[in-house]
Amino acid sequence: MSLKQHKNEYRRSIDDYQSEAPVRRKIGLYWILVAFRIALTFAPQTGYIHPDEFFQSIEVISGDHFDIDVYKPWEFNATFPIRTALIPQLVVGLPYAILKRLSPYTFHFFGFSLKRPYFFVLFPRLFMCALSFFSDYFLYKICCMYGQNYRVRLVTYASSYIMLTYATRTLSNSIELVLTAALLYLVAQCMAYSEKVVLQSDYLSKKYSEATTGVERVKYYKLKALLPSHSLNHCFVLATITVIGIFNRPTFVAFALAPIFFWLQRGLGSRSVGFKDFHVRMFVFVLCGLPTALFFILVDSFYFGYLTTGEIGQLQVGINNFVVTPLNFFKYNAEAKNLETHGLHPRLLHFLVNVPLLFSVLGIVGLLTFVKMVYSVLKAQWLHLPRLQSIVGLMTCTFIVPITLLSLFPHQEPRFIIPVLLPLVFLYAPELSQVPSLDIVRRFDGNSESYDSPEPKSRKSRKLVLWYVSNLLLAFFYALAHQGGVFPLTSHIATELQAKPHLTHVHLYTSYSYSLPTALLQLRNTRRVYRSSSNHKYKLTQDFHLYEQGSKPLQQVFDSIARRIKDCEEKFIVKRIPYRLYYALPASAITEFAELLQNNRSHLFRFHVVKTFYPHISVERLPSLLDGLMYFLIYQPRDGIFSNFIEAVRYIGEYVEQFGLLLLKIEYFVPESKQSKHSG
Repeated sequence: MSLKQHKNEYRRSIDDYQSEAPVRRKIGLYWILVAFRIALTFAPQTGYIHPDEFFQSIEVISGDHFDIDVYKPWEFNATFPIRTALIPQLVVGLPYAILKRLSPYTFHFFGFSLKRPYFFVLFPRLFMCALSFFSDYFLYKICCMYGQNYRVRLVTYASSYIMLTYATRTLSNSIELVLTAALLYLVAQCMAYSEKVVLQSDYLSKKYSEATTGVERVKYYKLKALLPSHSLNHCFVLATITVIGIFNRPTFVAFALAPIFFWLQRGLGSRSVGFKDFHVRMFVFVLCGLPTALFFILVDSFYFGYLTTGEIGQLQVGINNFVVTPLNFFKYNAEAKNLETHGLHPRLLHFLVNVPLLFSVLGIVGLLTFVKMVYSVLKAQWLHLPRLQSIVGLMTCTFIVPITLLSLFPHQEPRFIIPVLLPLVFLYAPELSQVPSLDIVRRFDGNSESYDSPEPKSRKSRKLVLWYVSNLLLAFFYALAHQGGVFPLTSHIATELQAKPHLTHVHLYTSYSYSLPTALLQLRNTRRVYRSSSNHKYKLTQDFHLYEQGSKPLQQVFDSIARRIKDCEEKFIVKRIPYRLYYALPASAITEFAELLQNNRSHLFRFHVVKTFYPHISVERLPSLLDGLMYFLIYQPRDGIFSNFIEAVRYIGEYVEQFGLLLLKIEYFVPESKQSKHSG
């Protein structure tokens, strides 16, 4: 065989792992879950996971595309920005550019405008939904690459409530999830490719050393030289993704650390790969990441006003003309006082609470497996551990390392660790089915006994039921119920502001709810934006005033409303400024608020319910089940079982009704003898 034939043969054998058609599997259930994810995105998802899904994306960008007043959060303060503006401009700006161009056509042909709260939320979420399917694709390709059952993994992945809720929201953590999946796919591809090249290189090196004649040595030397390059595969793409992830969320370093390390150490310890290759890869990786980093720095510097074309033209550019948002992020979080304002948590919260909450059975199985690995290390049972350069080692480290590193920070929220979903699903999804667990261990690690132990079908069935039930309940909770009244309330207020008389001022108080996404109100642009952190009040226009009371005691809120309505009434009498004053609070708090009004001797105002938004669950103000249950047990009717049943049904109905958000209209109370016309 000629050298050219040898070269072609090597390339064919090395590329076989990509060209081999994977085993075809029926994935009908997966497509149903895909349709469910898309349907949930189109449905009015009233659930409000976290304020950042609005205030680090929609609230930041909408003012740049529409002539409306918005409140830009502190993370995007031009004096000390800690978040890049480029990622929100892509995730929200592109959908808004499409919305802006389509809206005139929909108004002309169908008579309605797309500039409504529903579409302001829908377009960016559709973009995020489309982006989320890239992670599904990466999981599928990894499974095919390593000969794994992709059906059980895709179904498990798509049925996770993380993919149904978090992944379709405009959260930076959702982008982090996709970027982590992309890194894992590219690194897994490089590992598989390098392993084949290194095996053939070592074989030829061995043959070269064993050769007895010069002709044979020349032959094997030339054959080795013909092997395809593999050391720097995907280097530029990996570096670019890593830099994008760091600028998106600087904590992405924790998720990129394991994949990049596995990419750097491919083949280390073999005849053909040494520490020189490791350091060369590291150096080239850093160089490849510089262009993207510089691009982000330039975009942010222009966006936040640090750099202008005039300064460039006059060559008056210095180090202070550039802003590096990840660096500012680390500076900010290095101060313990800053973290205290966001809440301090126990160091083990991620491991003990957040992992089971987010990943259900898979998270628990993953933690237990990790404990077994630690035990094996302590017992020096090295054969019970996955091989460092295997796909199992990559996925295990990508699960454990980020959670461990993020646990060093005292501020820990569940959404911070959602990117580890893919490695967890890849490793432990077979635990929920009758598919043998990780036959790749048998292929790559050679110690399948440690990970492929048989398990009773009944136990797997219980795990499967627990997985689906927990994810279904949590999907309902986060997609529809959690703070579910805030978005409908915002839509209602937006309609109210458009329909009210021109000079009427609208005042809105809120309690025990997340911040209203003010961009959805589409307030006219007056550029009168301010915020006072002391009383959580900010004014966006001359005629709309928002007073967010958070979890303040209702007595304080009551007193504030009393002062506000008195002030509004005085302005109405003196300056003839009409007003409307509303108060939004959970239904579970209405009894206490009514008692405060009843016990107040001045009777300065009265209220009535304008509208109730269901469902709405505020964790800060949950209905008291115990009080009602004790009342029912102690004072239950003695007229028989039927009466007890009716009373129980009535009590349950009243309890369920408390899971709503009430919008009260507060009116100044005027004695009948002094009644006069009051606008509003």
